[in-house]
Amino acid sequence: MKARTLNRNKVNIITLGCSKNMVDSEVLSGQLLANEIDVVHESGKKDHNIVIINTCGFIDKAKEESINTILEQVNLKQKGKLEKVYVTGCLSQRYRDDLEQSIPEVDAWFGTMELPLILKKLEADYKVELLGERLLATPQHYAYLKISEGCNRTCSFCAIPLMRGQHISRSIEDLVLEAKHLASRGVKEIMLIAQELTYYGLDLYKKRMLPDLLRKLSDVPGIEWIRLHYAYPHKFPLDILDVMKERENICNYLDMPLQHAADNMLKAMKRQITRNEMEELVLQIREKVPGICLRTTLITGFPGETLDDVEELKAFLERQRFERVGIFTYSHEESTSAHGLVDDVPAEEKQRRAEDIMAVQQEISLEKNMEKQGQLFKVLVDKKEAGRFIGRTEFDSVEVDNEVIIQQHRKIEIGNFYNVRITKAYDYDLEGAVEW
Repeated sequence: MKARTLNRNKVNIITLGCSKNMVDSEVLSGQLLANEIDVVHESGKKDHNIVIINTCGFIDKAKEESINTILEQVNLKQKGKLEKVYVTGCLSQRYRDDLEQSIPEVDAWFGTMELPLILKKLEADYKVELLGERLLATPQHYAYLKISEGCNRTCSFCAIPLMRGQHISRSIEDLVLEAKHLASRGVKEIMLIAQELTYYGLDLYKKRMLPDLLRKLSDVPGIEWIRLHYAYPHKFPLDILDVMKERENICNYLDMPLQHAADNMLKAMKRQITRNEMEELVLQIREKVPGICLRTTLITGFPGETLDDVEELKAFLERQRFERVGIFTYSHEESTSAHGLVDDVPAEEKQRRAEDIMAVQQEISLEKNMEKQGQLFKVLVDKKEAGRFIGRTEFDSVEVDNEVIIQQHRKIEIGNFYNVRITKAYDYDLEGAVEW
């Protein structure tokens, strides 16, 4: 018995990239555990003999991080500290042939949809009955819920369809079952993710079904917050907002990447929408759900972008006053239609423009946060750092948005909700005290 225990495989999964990758890693972990294979996520104990790296291949920085991580693990293998190194995810899907040649020390490469093959390599079986069951890599009180895979859009800058394929919706029944599993394990907040939420159901039900899905998920006992990520603005289904208004546990929060505001850039990016149409949509959203938090992401340095385009984008932000904004510098991706354009904005200039744009948003964020001073908000406590509890309002998602710093210690528990009175405001964070 002792010898078998010593020789038993233990797998460490390293996840890079987005929340969709994290969900894939959680599903893989659940399958391994069900096959009685020990598994950990990003463990620092070095007591595992197998590593699986779930890579990102979205933009240059992500690809570089993925390759560096692979090389680090290969180095550990060469030193005798690992027996096997396996690689999966978007980078592996997109560049497998090249990577097999350049890093032959990796024992096997897998694509984004090859979970059964990974399990087979580990002499494990794919267990269909585990639908919806995952080993969470997040704290137990929140989880991501991936409602579809892939994307049918043809945005000129994006390589996601090359790595994730065409849009495939999961059934409402499967998603509700998974949400019930999560709630039974103490999950209070689920964050809906997909490459494009608003396309949900078109392939499976022949019509957009996100409102119907939201109602079903909203009925799951124990789920107190439902958050929407990655809505596409073109043909945005406004009936989503009707459900948001009628259901208290659907957060007044919408993540809708717009990417730019100058019409020539939107056309070159193949976004299928104009600035005027975006402004009208934002107006409709705010009218339907007063007080909604709108998050968007932008790209700067796209081929052909001029300083006038940057000024137009800044003016757009000043007019629309989004609550949350993220920004990427353009990455010139092979096999995308934008790759045929000249990448004519130097990297340093892309970064300078990004910082210039974010300086505008920083002022907007501070002004909006200062308006919250003295107000009472329901806050979900996520963690404790340096003696302070850190939480979020319904207007903030994990990692990418504002946080609420709570100085009190008495009776506060991670994963619980509290009413917090805001006492101080910063550029991107708030500070407050619990009202008992």
